[in-house]
Amino acid sequence: MTMRRISFSPPDITEAEIAEVAEALRSGWITTGPRTKHLERRIAAYIETGKNNVDTEAEIERWSNRVVCLNSATAAEELNLRILGVGPGDEVIVPAYTYTATASAAIHCGATVKFVDIQKDGDVVTHMPEMDYTALAAAITEKTKAIVAVDLAGIIADYETVYKIVEEKKGLFRPIETDGTPLGDLNHRIQASIGRVAVLSDAAHSLGASRTFRGKKTYCGAIADFTSFSFHAVKNFTTAEGGASTWKPIAGVDNAEIYKFYQLLSLHGQNKDALAKTKLGAWEYDIIGPWYKCNMTDIMAGIGLRQLDRYPGLLERRARIIARYDAICEELGITHLTHYTGDSRSSGHLYLIRIPGISTERRNEIIELMAQQGVATNVHYKPLPMMTAYKTTGTDIGDYPNSYAYYENLISLPLHTLLSDDDIDYIGGCLRGILK
Repeated sequence: MTMRRISFSPPDITEAEIAEVAEALRSGWITTGPRTKHLERRIAAYIETGKNNVDTEAEIERWSNRVVCLNSATAAEELNLRILGVGPGDEVIVPAYTYTATASAAIHCGATVKFVDIQKDGDVVTHMPEMDYTALAAAITEKTKAIVAVDLAGIIADYETVYKIVEEKKGLFRPIETDGTPLGDLNHRIQASIGRVAVLSDAAHSLGASRTFRGKKTYCGAIADFTSFSFHAVKNFTTAEGGASTWKPIAGVDNAEIYKFYQLLSLHGQNKDALAKTKLGAWEYDIIGPWYKCNMTDIMAGIGLRQLDRYPGLLERRARIIARYDAICEELGITHLTHYTGDSRSSGHLYLIRIPGISTERRNEIIELMAQQGVATNVHYKPLPMMTAYKTTGTDIGDYPNSYAYYENLISLPLHTLLSDDDIDYIGGCLRGILK
């Protein structure tokens, strides 16, 4: 085979995105403004309908106050926790098998992270490294305020089971008391209304994924109580950096109030954004709290608007690539994720394979041999209890044997929409030759 150079996950950017960014630059409005608000409404419609062509400007009120675009998924997850009122003395449960942002956002809020191991070899159908739900139930205490499930690789986790567990454990839950501040009052009302441990989704990989939930096809973002998306450069849908928060309606709490506090938390606690301050005579503002700076810019949103135009086609191309990979893996006897089942459809973000019977050393050798043939691969992920930041807290990977076993023989193959069918055949040929 003629040697190729295949990157792991380059962004798929066209002249449409470039033109929109150029127009944003020419408009004189480059920070949070009309493009960001438009993207928020379009994502809200996409989450509800699965369609990217809803005329959200014809029904601005309907689609507003549902999604908040931010500068990263980490910021989105942290603000989800802060809107919920998670803080010191609280516990947040996360899977041991995930990226650090899943856990670090809770630590930023002052909460204690409790890791839960995954099921042996992952979910029985999809093979996604999903939490061991028996262990999850056992980990819930009176201090638990949130569970963060992870839709790894774009496959939606089993939220039906998570909700069942938190309902069974609701007798342990006590909502936070208000501290007398407007945010503290909102925290109390949200926790009291939910009345149980909150279910959060780390959906960094899964915009556009769907799953049958409570008997109905439901899109990611409309399942968990709070959801965080990533629009980082390596994601299916990108704004270069960026992310978004969304939430399900909460009884007795107005969406507009929740949206307002996301805006305050993401913009220094300032009660007017730059767009509002442009109105004649409207310069004066107040600082409600000494908060954070993590808003999205209109330059980033411009990329996202044009990415969303193309997104159904991007997801279809990923599905075709995955089908070719599946055939190669089945030929070679390699375990792989099942992205599409009878009741779920993945966003196809990552293609994870596990090679039976090999050690970590052999896995690393295969990665090196693939690189020598021009194919960049990766590992998603090294479990968090193996990382220095978490080992120093007394966390031991020995307590999470299923997570380590899953990681030990795992390789992530390139999966992106710039791959040609010939590229997939080349990758398969390299893998076939190395394993033989």
